Amino acid sequence: MNNRFQTNFEYACNDRKEVLVIKQKDIDRLRVEPGKKIHLKDFNTEWDKLDKYEEAGETALKAQLNLLLAKNLTDLTKAQQLLYVDDRYSVLIVFQAMDAAGKDSTIKHVMSGVNPQGCQVYSFKKPSLEDAGHNFLWRYAKCLPERGRIGIFNRSYYEDVLVVKVHPELLQNLPEGKVNKAFWQGRYDDINAFEQHLHRNGTIILKFFLNLSKHEQKKRFLERIDKPEKNWKLTEADLAERDYWQDYMVAYEEAINATSTEWAPWYIVPADNKRVTRALVAETITSTLKSLELNYPKVSKEQADFLINAREKLVLDS
Repeated sequence: MNNRFQTNFEYACNDRKEVLVIKQKDIDRLRVEPGKKIHLKDFNTEWDKLDKYEEAGETALKAQLNLLLAKNLTDLTKAQQLLYVDDRYSVLIVFQAMDAAGKDSTIKHVMSGVNPQGCQVYSFKKPSLEDAGHNFLWRYAKCLPERGRIGIFNRSYYEDVLVVKVHPELLQNLPEGKVNKAFWQGRYDDINAFEQHLHRNGTIILKFFLNLSKHEQKKRFLERIDKPEKNWKLTEADLAERDYWQDYMVAYEEAINATSTEWAPWYIVPADNKRVTRALVAETITSTLKSLELNYPKVSKEQADFLINAREKLVLDS
């Protein structure tokens, strides 16, 4: 940011001389504490921290958010490199949201600086016949990240307690009597056990629900209609699922309440402003990786001696 722009921005903010930052307490507010029952209506789909910056105008605010994301991307690139060479942990990042909440664009922007060799993205669609022939976790278990790598699930095994719960006719064939009052709690238990198993074996799990308002979804759907280059993005299924909005909100609440754990927390991220979403997700991932205290491998005495000799040889080499 040049000095003139910064001066103008500070003036617009009533000489508070501050720039937009995300602190750990901001991330903590997004995290759903284990055992705490939440209601999505209590979570703002916009970020209230932006209120005091509105005086600066939309252009200045966008610039601040872009700067914030850029800093996080630099930090994330370094953290991902350490994750790779440290080779003890893997990271699984789960994205769930209603249609048009910005999952694809968040993944694209947040992971833009990460080495492609250290990151794998999977987007899960309708199960294949082979998938349907196994338990509901099977196809996801095949795609888990290796140690040293980041794996991203664009939609995930949570679809089987979200979409399938809203549309029970999509349930896979199960023996008679399996689908009873305890069925959904059983699936939550399966997910918790699955995630705890991963955690015990060194997988860090971060789950993001991009919290989009119904009003903002309507705006984005209309944009997909009005802009020819986005026409392909809107389908009949997207519009049909909007009619089940409240059913989905209930399903999300129940799933989040049942599966936000110490080892695999949920973060409810405001999604009405895409730049805010990206900045908050990037900061959460980066701060989590930093907390692991990752290190480059220590060099043994033998390797140190080899490096000294190698330097001498290379210096003398013509």
